[in-house]
Amino acid sequence: MRLPVTVASLEDKIVQHAVRSVLQCIYEEDFLGFSYGFRPNRSPHNALDALAYAIPEQRVGWILDADIKGFFDEIDRTWLVKFLEHRIGDKRMIRLIQKWLAAGIIEDTDWSDTGKGTPQGSVISPILANVFLHYVFDLWINQWRKRHCRGKCIVVRYADDFVIGFEHESEARACLESLKERLQKFGLELHPEKTRLLEFGRRASDRRDREGREPCETFEFLGFTHSCGKTRKNKRFVLLRRTSRKRLNRTLAAIKVQLHRRRHDRVGETGRWLASVIRGWLGYHAVPDNYTRLDQFVIEVTKLWLHQLRRRSQKGRAAWPWERMNRLVARYLPQPKILHPYPKDRFRARLAAGAV
Repeated sequence: MRLPVTVASLEDKIVQHAVRSVLQCIYEEDFLGFSYGFRPNRSPHNALDALAYAIPEQRVGWILDADIKGFFDEIDRTWLVKFLEHRIGDKRMIRLIQKWLAAGIIEDTDWSDTGKGTPQGSVISPILANVFLHYVFDLWINQWRKRHCRGKCIVVRYADDFVIGFEHESEARACLESLKERLQKFGLELHPEKTRLLEFGRRASDRRDREGREPCETFEFLGFTHSCGKTRKNKRFVLLRRTSRKRLNRTLAAIKVQLHRRRHDRVGETGRWLASVIRGWLGYHAVPDNYTRLDQFVIEVTKLWLHQLRRRSQKGRAAWPWERMNRLVARYLPQPKILHPYPKDRFRARLAAGAV
């Protein structure tokens, strides 16, 4: 399904950028530490680090992996304006934001507006979504875990995708039911297929081993599949992160389409383009313990490129044997390499710098 994207005029983009800067200065004082999406100096890897640090170090035995269904399209504008009015006293700015919210979408010559949601693709939309979730989710879960949790409770949120870790199953299930009621109050609901409660963590892994049960289930967060593992030497618990197979296959499918479109380009030009694609992909996914996926990605891209080269040549395989292809790969394509530090090291560095 193709979602409509708002394309603002240049003048609107300039004004939205200015308003966003003002809102960031205001709300950065209010936003909580476990909120990472669309905030300055808080990347997806910072959220991944926080999660990878908390699960092994804290007494986490259950994970609530949650996703809000159609969040950006379902935001209640009336509630959003009320939330903004808590901190913004300038009525002119409120009216300006309301105009952007009601801008609607033009498809061909037809204008439409559903009356809810924020304009996707606009400069102002991410900060407005963060403000909405700050009041609807962040403040609520922070109070809920203080009042109802006897055990440990960790929270990491990036935009509308968030993970909550619990020590006790009963508290995890109680939170899930309370969360559904809380979101329903503001016109939102959890995605039934993307929201799961699963046994996960060091204690859960040890308990399953003792009882002879299957290993813990996995969950996905920000493009990585998280699973329970053990070190080879002393069999200690370790959180493993692998690139999500869905994301890997989706990226390879997009590269295949682009290679078909570039089938008449020069070999060097295609090689330089593929090199930039691989460097960008590695820049995000080259985390510790993910080397297998990195190597798989480079190999699959090489196969796609080789298939394209053989298709464009009349001699086919004879024109492009693997020996020749390997020389081409060595000349153009970056090789898999771990680029990110261990999450524990980077998270502790941020803690020391007071950035978390």
